[in-house]
Amino acid sequence: MTRDYYIYNSLSRKKELFESVNPGMVGIYVCGPTVYSDPHLGHARPGITYDVLVRLFKYLGYKVRYVRNITDVGHLENDSDDGEDKIGKKAKLLKLEPMEIAHTYTEIFHDAMRKLNTLSPSIEPQASGHIIEQINLVQKILDKGYAYESNGSVYFDVEAYDKKYHYGILSGRNIEDMLSNTRILDGQSDKRSALDFALWKKASPEHIMKWPSPWSEGFPGWHLECSVMSEKYLGSLFDIHGGGMDLKFPHHECELAQNTVSRGQSGVKYWMHNNMITINGKKMGKSLGNFITIRELFTGNHKMLDQAYTPMTVRFFILQAHYRSTLDFSNTALQAAEKGYKRMMQAVKDVKNLEVSAKAPEIEGLKKIPEKIMIALCDDLNTPIALSHLFDVVKIVNQVKDHSMEINENDKKILEELLTVIVVDILGLIDESDSSGSEKVVSGLMDMIIKIRKEAKLKKDFATSDMIRNRLKEIGIQLKDIKDGVEWTSD
Repeated sequence: MTRDYYIYNSLSRKKELFESVNPGMVGIYVCGPTVYSDPHLGHARPGITYDVLVRLFKYLGYKVRYVRNITDVGHLENDSDDGEDKIGKKAKLLKLEPMEIAHTYTEIFHDAMRKLNTLSPSIEPQASGHIIEQINLVQKILDKGYAYESNGSVYFDVEAYDKKYHYGILSGRNIEDMLSNTRILDGQSDKRSALDFALWKKASPEHIMKWPSPWSEGFPGWHLECSVMSEKYLGSLFDIHGGGMDLKFPHHECELAQNTVSRGQSGVKYWMHNNMITINGKKMGKSLGNFITIRELFTGNHKMLDQAYTPMTVRFFILQAHYRSTLDFSNTALQAAEKGYKRMMQAVKDVKNLEVSAKAPEIEGLKKIPEKIMIALCDDLNTPIALSHLFDVVKIVNQVKDHSMEINENDKKILEELLTVIVVDILGLIDESDSSGSEKVVSGLMDMIIKIRKEAKLKKDFATSDMIRNRLKEIGIQLKDIKDGVEWTSD
């Protein structure tokens, strides 16, 4: 079932055949969260996207080193070189140590990722644990002549870099346009140019998180962190760097420039950027009142939510769209995803109990489905196409279950592999009812109700039998008489 893996390269704007830098092993680096608040709906998408990517490579037989960083220092307000550190600001507000804030929200992030059934990264470095390495990288860039010190801060010289390289190659920009659209500095800034970005910032007296350096007591620039940690754990050139589309500029563009100067190469073979999740067509933001955290999604405790949504419903919803396309959240879309997920997981359960017939002919087209699914997944991680083929499999399972089609042993094995290996192992969709105590209680109660209805029918008490069916229908539970008894589903 394995295929060559094609991946979208943001630099060349085309799909290229994947070849790992280190044969047999894939190095993947993904920008993790800045841990100063609850992870929101937007964090779920990269978490799930790159989780499927890792799972796919492992299925294809590669060893994977998956590094996802935690930003716990240096990320200033409005993603700029000015303002307060986001974690330091929260620490002052709550009168806590910054590392208390970082630890608390890292744990909340980990809990959300576990519920979404994402694999833990191989390494999860923290920016605050790599200050010495960041100071060394700043000095290296200074020695190369692409940075300058100003009043205790150190800035990357973008115009000097652009004379030899191209600043903006990743995001498709050019420096002339950026300069013409940027205000001219009036001498009040330490920067020579508004495009220059901080490698090291001198800390103000009230700044909480700061470290000694050759230039000042201060802290590293946000963009510097990923260059340091990716090289330390994946080498000077690695396979894939992932992150949200909002990080392409300036974060990844600055990272690319730092890498090029310090390593003599871009450091990254393929860049992957997942697109954003919008809400009713608008960008998610606290000021717009449409900011939904992952915990709120799971509890339903938000004014925009009609109900709570389970982690696997959210995961299925995200997989329905290609990672590079915008995904619009709405209750209608989540509810449709909930139904689709339940249909899929019901088929995962049912396929194990399908009756086989030695006389059944091969199901036409079934043997081609595994190949179609792998082609989709190996072609730029096209999960919506893979899901559409899997629903063809669900349809077959339901037809065999309803006795409108017979199946032989070999075809059943194909169905089982597709609905376990692809659905569970690669797409990471699991049956939530297996681990939910409340689901088990509901299942037990339904078994009892169905038994009471069966006894009423045997006694020809059709009024009671019909009353039970109708009352269940009113609360969204459908009963279906099948060959071996009664099956129930909920809307």
